[in-house]
Amino acid sequence: MVTTIDAPLQWVENVATLRLPEQADRHLRQLMDRNNDGLLTDLERTELAALAELSERLSLVRAEALHLLGRKP
Repeated sequence: MVTTIDAPLQWVENVATLRLPEQADRHLRQLMDRNNDGLLTDLERTELAALAELSERLSLVRAEALHLLGRKP
């Protein structure tokens, strides 16, 4: 089932700019680097999975907002 809601253009514009905060993005990249080197602890692996999922969801929401605005990512 698809639900449609009306939203002010500014809200859609704001959603189109969503990103992980700089510190969280930097930490995600550090965890990915450590993962590539095989150096993650179990706790870091869990943290990496959570941050990666959040980043992916933000990307999907941002992409949908850009699509609604008729823009390319």
